[in-house]
Amino acid sequence: MVSACEGELICDFAEVYNIYDYRAMPLRTAAALAGGLRSNSRARMALAGEKHTLSEMLGVLIFDKLSLLVWLGSKDGARGKNRPESLAAKLFGTPNEPQTEGFDNPMAYEKARQKILDGGD
Repeated sequence: MVSACEGELICDFAEVYNIYDYRAMPLRTAAALAGGLRSNSRARMALAGEKHTLSEMLGVLIFDKLSLLVWLGSKDGARGKNRPESLAAKLFGTPNEPQTEGFDNPMAYEKARQKILDGGD
């Protein structure tokens, strides 16, 4: 944890435990305190590769659904015009769809398969 996100761990220890020098304490104590950090702490989120907390994501999704419901009750919603943009898509991006490819014949499939096996895309 220290090698991956030492800065975040220092901030979390200072905020949560008022410990400003974790290296001065026994290793087992520091490890126990690091393990006791909440899932939304800087260090745990950095290890998980998360940029937003669950409550932030839920709040944005609730906002998106509420704005869609309000829009559906409006004149624009009845006409299907001026649909509100998704805040979640702007903040979190859209999930990447896996690219699929179809083939017209077995030879085209085998050629693409061999290209993948040889290390090409």
